[in-house]
Amino acid sequence: MVSSRSIAAWGPGLVFLAAVLWATDAPFRAHLTEGLSSNFIVFAEHFFDCLIAVPILIWNWSDIKKLSRREWLAVGVIAIGGSALASVAFTQAFHYVNPSVAILLQKVQPLIAIVLAGVFLGERMHKNFWVWASVAIAGAYLISFPQLVPQLYAGEAFNPNMTGVLLALTAAVLWGASTVLGKFVLRTAAFQTLTALRFVLAFVFLGFLNVIEHTFPVWGNVTAVDWLFLAVIALASGVFSLFLYYYGLQFTKASIATIAELGFPLAAVVINAYFIAGMAQAGTSFGLYAGQWVGTMILLLALYMLSRVNTEDSPKTL
Repeated sequence: MVSSRSIAAWGPGLVFLAAVLWATDAPFRAHLTEGLSSNFIVFAEHFFDCLIAVPILIWNWSDIKKLSRREWLAVGVIAIGGSALASVAFTQAFHYVNPSVAILLQKVQPLIAIVLAGVFLGERMHKNFWVWASVAIAGAYLISFPQLVPQLYAGEAFNPNMTGVLLALTAAVLWGASTVLGKFVLRTAAFQTLTALRFVLAFVFLGFLNVIEHTFPVWGNVTAVDWLFLAVIALASGVFSLFLYYYGLQFTKASIATIAELGFPLAAVVINAYFIAGMAQAGTSFGLYAGQWVGTMILLLALYMLSRVNTEDSPKTL
């Protein structure tokens, strides 16, 4: 028999890797928001995702019929809330605040998911969970604010626009809820089925949303570079990362998975320092502070220890 403890040891790491991939779209997304609506950007992403998702749904049709009404409701919230509205809100936040602010606000997501995991999944926290979760959050904070006080990189204007803040927090709430609901659905459905359902249902919803809000662009205004960037976002931070994410989530408690998702703001801060900020001021040298490297080491250590906690909470065999 295969030991689920060995698999559980890798679960948080897979979730972390998927979260890192989510951050790779920031430079592309920042470019796209200059000429396209957030609704259309997310709709187009899901179009590319559906090219892979639809064949999977057809192949796994028998798996879909196993879902109960409550699980279908959870899938609906994941697709419409976590995949569609959260992505739209996060992308729209770029119009009001710089990417750093929108990204950093995602650090409230673990708190949301931990509470929901306790309420809806009845997850009980291991005695060492709070210790290492606190260490992970402290590491994430140090990555964001290496001098311990909130500030952004040189050359970036801090714009505390309330609309942008609320949009970013809305995305955090919806993504936190989706983590917990995803764990709930995975009790019945395969991770491939859940990923495909998420994309297809979100695509249909986003189509109606674009029609209602008249946000489809004039097709001639969407450049070849725009289509290339949309495809990159859809594949790298979309379908591939979510398949990886849901596979890892099968073997990871939701409360631990949401800490592993701090890989998203960690990678986003690095990408923002070396790409987005660098593009904004060509010829200027950007990099990470010493405190951010320390924070990265602290976060990775905490994630390693949480992987061990996840292993201890897993059954001995599958």
